[in-house]
Amino acid sequence: MIKLLTIIGARPQIIKASALSRKIKTEFSDKIEEIILHTGQHYDKNMSSVFFDELQIPKPKYNLSVGSSTHGKQTAEMISGIEEVIFKEKPDFIILYGDTNSTLAGGIAGAKLHIPIVHIEAGLRSFNKSMPEEINRISCDHCSTFLFSPTKAGLKNLIREGFRENNSIPYNIDNPAIFHCGDIMYDNSLYFSEIAKSKSTILIDNQLVSEKYALITIHRDSNTDKKERLNAIFDAFLAILEKEEIEFVIPLHPRTQKLLKTNLSEQTYNQVVEHERIKLIPPVSFLDMIELERNSKIVITDSGGVQKEAFFFKKPCVILRPQTEWIELVENQTAIIADADIEKIIESYNILLNKDDLNFPPIFGDGNAAGFICEQLLKQ
Repeated sequence: MIKLLTIIGARPQIIKASALSRKIKTEFSDKIEEIILHTGQHYDKNMSSVFFDELQIPKPKYNLSVGSSTHGKQTAEMISGIEEVIFKEKPDFIILYGDTNSTLAGGIAGAKLHIPIVHIEAGLRSFNKSMPEEINRISCDHCSTFLFSPTKAGLKNLIREGFRENNSIPYNIDNPAIFHCGDIMYDNSLYFSEIAKSKSTILIDNQLVSEKYALITIHRDSNTDKKERLNAIFDAFLAILEKEEIEFVIPLHPRTQKLLKTNLSEQTYNQVVEHERIKLIPPVSFLDMIELERNSKIVITDSGGVQKEAFFFKKPCVILRPQTEWIELVENQTAIIADADIEKIIESYNILLNKDDLNFPPIFGDGNAAGFICEQLLKQ
């Protein structure tokens, strides 16, 4: 029996963790024990606790309740709390997801105490080190013993950085193993899409018609905190709506909701909140988000996760960032990087909706990434 300490702290990680927890429960319960530590990086109930209930994820045994703070203070508090749990539980492996401060803290704490780090979503690169996520993901990769990349491009990034494909057991931080395993969120999307169809009422609740709306998410501080960028994004939306008979549905991240009135010009703000075809709604559950994605006509987002989910459900995507770690989507021409440029957003929207040859090949694996990960850990 091996013991895993899974560290999560943000909404996407909670969702990702459900795939591995589900696989352990259904197929590996006699071989793998999982303990969950929640750093408390996201503490809003709508962005955290509800997901444990809805996705039937085991409740965390530990919650550090760190909350929001500066990067340094938040990460330091996490490292200290994670160390205490490591001393107490003595796990065989630490499971980390993605690129948050919780990921960075877990990587540093585990590596310093010589606990093998398992990084799920390894190898992703935006090649923009001004993004805190890029620093986190690179640092975690180089603290890890097992690196599971969701895409072939991610695997190639690791090889370019000096990781070797032909290392052999026993693996350690100086002899790490790298794998292309497929995307764990594809596992989840396949599993939960049928549940969402029967349980979610988000379309009825908001009087939405399938294929008659665009789904929009904006949460990155590089967009929400900069007035010129936020205004450019919403001015582009207003320009599109002048010519298109479509609704824009925007589940508001708490950060975006807080800054919308402050950072939009008075004219743009009033036009947005009064527009009959712009629906600003509260944050939605994962099942509701799946339904919104699955029934949308197009997705417009600055979220890395939502970019992928758009692809899972065969929807074109406009990316509100200057680059993306999911470069395969752009190369496949089902997503376009528009950044916060008014003309590029409008142009990208029009190009994607007028393309009649959109193709969605199996870039993200076969839907069994979680099973593959469990099997590899048991071989160590």
